[in-house]
Amino acid sequence: MQQLDVVIIGAGPAGLAAAIQCRENDLDVVVLDEFPKAGGRLLGQLHQEPSGEWWNGIEESKALQTKAESLNTDIRLGYSVYHIEKLEEQFVVHTKQQKFVTKNVLIATGAAESPAPIPGWTLPGVMSIGAAQVMTNVHRVKVGEKGIVVGVNVLSAAIARELQLAGVDLHSMALPTRNVVSEDQAHPRLVMERLSRIAHLAPSKFIQFGSRFAKWKWVQDLVVQYYPKSGIKMWGMPIYLNKAIKQINGTDKVESVTMVDVTMHGDIIGNSEEEIPVDFVCIAGGLYPLAELAGVVGCPFIYSEELGGHVPVHNEKMETPVAGIYVAGNITGIESSKVAREQGKVAGLAIVNKEKNSSEITGKLQTAISEVKATRDAASIQFHPHIPEGRAKVSAAYDDLVKAQEVEKELEYV
Repeated sequence: MQQLDVVIIGAGPAGLAAAIQCRENDLDVVVLDEFPKAGGRLLGQLHQEPSGEWWNGIEESKALQTKAESLNTDIRLGYSVYHIEKLEEQFVVHTKQQKFVTKNVLIATGAAESPAPIPGWTLPGVMSIGAAQVMTNVHRVKVGEKGIVVGVNVLSAAIARELQLAGVDLHSMALPTRNVVSEDQAHPRLVMERLSRIAHLAPSKFIQFGSRFAKWKWVQDLVVQYYPKSGIKMWGMPIYLNKAIKQINGTDKVESVTMVDVTMHGDIIGNSEEEIPVDFVCIAGGLYPLAELAGVVGCPFIYSEELGGHVPVHNEKMETPVAGIYVAGNITGIESSKVAREQGKVAGLAIVNKEKNSSEITGKLQTAISEVKATRDAASIQFHPHIPEGRAKVSAAYDDLVKAQEVEKELEYV
């Protein structure tokens, strides 16, 4: 069986960008993805930047795939990876179709959704917000005639606008009611803090102007306390921070939702139930890093609320403490596709540098690392606050683990 230089798991922006760097430097590469199309999360994205330019994820993914294919990159779609076996000096990547032997593995598996459970959420017509995005923007399937979004966050606001642009009628966006799982997502004050980070994207100049002051907590408290009962409209759609969805109703499919008023702390106000007729419901609970394969191969993890959950420990070169294993994209923390693409470039160059060790590649690698930081700083959408602090914690954890490994090796020789 031929030994490859690198197997890349995930054909999203990070995986494709890494493959391009590897192929430009003549490494033997295979890219694996379980989806029938390359592009990952890019495939469903369509939004307008503050500059007025449109970000079209499908076109961006096409450009990356076309570039990779022009370099004769071996991209295998419909390949599900279920195990990475670590041998002495190589890895065996197991898929349902075949095994791949490689010196290096880049895990760029992205993120998964964590929808908050609501009574009635198993009815046909209930879906995650990401599923609605893929059905609408990728498969061109209309998800329903009139729906509602449960969960007010950066992800749901961006995708709700995409659904509107595709002609989908949305009644509103509202909070879930409080339970053990949805505590943070059901608290108006915490939601307001997160929502303030995307107010600059609103079509209303008044809201954009107000977002400059929303960084202060006392302003956020005032906004939540005096939030209008009719909601604040973005793109003609009310966004409620004082209303929540208590239940999804229907017999064989979604027929309506029960909406209730809530206090500024998320507590239900009695006798406030209202039935809203809809035929679909999108639940938006946010994203978390999809990192199981990194755990299978022995990568250590650190929990970072700033990055969206448990992430594999890694450094700015996207190296993990497991020699030969690299990570890039949302597996390292929830950020934009642009950041994922730049991280993929870094990972690809880091692998090339390991295999070829040239001063030219070292220089390109340092430049690419700087471009990740610049892209992060310029991002129009931030999924979590304090991302730089989260990144610093992960880097520090990597340094500590590497030092511990070095001490352990020294003791073996004593």
